[in-house]
Amino acid sequence: MKKDAFDDYFYLGLITKTHGYDGKVVAFIDADNPGAYENMEMVFLNIRGSLVPYFIEERSIKNNRLIIRFQDVNTEADASALVKKELYLPLSVLPKLTGNKFYYHEVKGFTVVDEQFGRVGEIEEILDYPAQAVMQVFHEGKEVLIPVNDDVILQLDREKKTIRIKAPEGLLDLYLNP
Repeated sequence: MKKDAFDDYFYLGLITKTHGYDGKVVAFIDADNPGAYENMEMVFLNIRGSLVPYFIEERSIKNNRLIIRFQDVNTEADASALVKKELYLPLSVLPKLTGNKFYYHEVKGFTVVDEQFGRVGEIEEILDYPAQAVMQVFHEGKEVLIPVNDDVILQLDREKKTIRIKAPEGLLDLYLNP
């Protein structure tokens, strides 16, 4: 299996427009806590499918918007060329989460165990739908979609790579007993 160049990086946001005439850009930061990224010194931009490092000279944050001046980007034309480019950071800079909180990429391959049903299967993917993120799990070849929320997830064990759940009543029957 070929490793994707983006596998070791996470999507941080998108440059949405220029800011002024001196090379600054505005980036939407797609994070629960955008302030955690206010002091970064470099980001990677997706330029035609390759991640290219850009060093940050100045930054300020307002809500989920980061106003950035990159090194060697000094004109409105330079900044315009960066609009609609995606920003990425290495996975290694993500703050560590504890307890039942997790990053979606972190739990791929974890085993899901329901307190009533038992072993459901391994997480293939977390599907992030607009209304609800769900764990995509396969049990004996059948797809099972389990909501990602605090009422369902009882315990996350990073050492054992398991997630213990209490599936909503009838959910597993819906998928496994048609």
